[in-house]
Amino acid sequence: MSKTDHILLVEDDAALRELLEEELEAEGYRVTACGDAEQGRHWLQTQPPDLLISDLRLPGKDGLSLLPALKAQDMPPAVLIITAFGSVQQAVKALQAGADDFLTKPLEMDHFLLTVSRLLENRRLRREVQQYRNMLAIEQFHGIIGQSPAMQQLFHQIRQVATADAPVLVQGESGTGKELVARALHDQSQRSAGPYMVVNCGGIPGELMESEFFGHAAGAFTGAKSRRAGLFQQANGGTLLLDEMGEMPLPLQAKLLRVLQDGKVRPVGSDHEIQLDVRIIAATNRKLTEAVADGSFREDLFYRLETFALQIPPLRERGDDIQRLAAFFLTRFNARQQRHIKGFSDEASALLQHYAFPGNVRELQNAVERAATFCDGALIDVEHLPQRIREQGDAGPEPVAGEGRASDHAEALPSLETVQRRHIHRVLAATEGNKRRAAEILGITRRTLYRWLE
Repeated sequence: MSKTDHILLVEDDAALRELLEEELEAEGYRVTACGDAEQGRHWLQTQPPDLLISDLRLPGKDGLSLLPALKAQDMPPAVLIITAFGSVQQAVKALQAGADDFLTKPLEMDHFLLTVSRLLENRRLRREVQQYRNMLAIEQFHGIIGQSPAMQQLFHQIRQVATADAPVLVQGESGTGKELVARALHDQSQRSAGPYMVVNCGGIPGELMESEFFGHAAGAFTGAKSRRAGLFQQANGGTLLLDEMGEMPLPLQAKLLRVLQDGKVRPVGSDHEIQLDVRIIAATNRKLTEAVADGSFREDLFYRLETFALQIPPLRERGDDIQRLAAFFLTRFNARQQRHIKGFSDEASALLQHYAFPGNVRELQNAVERAATFCDGALIDVEHLPQRIREQGDAGPEPVAGEGRASDHAEALPSLETVQRRHIHRVLAATEGNKRRAAEILGITRRTLYRWLE
């Protein structure tokens, strides 16, 4: 189980605590559950979590009493406060005390789990940015490493586009760092002091999307006991990243286009519109021109987003950035694991430099961490690298013209479907069946992984 999935649940209602613990564990999280603030403080000190979920009213001290001690931590956990006594004043008090979000009982379980996923994802991004900034030995741009001409051109474009308020379309293959580019746009802009929200359009069920984006009024649908602000309202005055934009269904695309044009949202079940000031950044690994052609993406929305379009180059086009990134990931691994690996052998460096990295920076990071784990000496050598990288060095020279018929060679080659299936199963075996981790390594969403397995 990934260490980034540890949740501390502090809830005095034993039945609700047990229910939430079961639901969270079913999602793949590690959960530590307790019933009062004192126990919660103990676990915060002994096993710092990545997310603290606490009831507001607890025996003795309330849930907010747990928050002051968190501010001293280098990377404090995300905080979600829940209560049966919700009010605007209490929500403001919780957010001012350091909470990241506030939910009222009775909880809507789908929304609760989506909130948990979003808070953990936001914290993961903050942690990655902080880790990048801490590695000052390598020159960085808002947490992004890149000295190649292609990346320097991208940094120049970010500086220019960040000063505008129009939507931005960030495109690039899986694993190229679209989330980091979006964060750089926010940090470089005049909105940097405002909220920065991230939503994965491919990770929200279609029937919940409109409510998640625009909020809903009390009684808007079954289970909507009270009104709730959507992500657009929560990001007011700041930036909202719509990740995996190409997965957004067409009906919601039409409503998003109207928001971009008018700057207003209408919560589900409400008769009133709300004026907002939010900058939208859309990120996708899909070619939206093809999506427009096949009718799965609105042409008018595409042209609205394309006003400022940034294309992130794949790692294979970034030259020596591969070596810089590999050194950075090794330095970070050494710091985390208290290891002292000095670098890479010439042969291992050459293999990394000439490998195509279809999974881009994310694949390189996983390859370096895997190699460092199996390295017992001072240098990472060829034998420590993943098999797919080693195999490119064993392929040998191209056959001389005339040596055998092309059909003879073609018959020995597996189909693309077979290669893909084998690779997926190798990754699943390496992660001991953990589909969340396997999807991260493959650079795809869990929904896509399930489709491939089917």
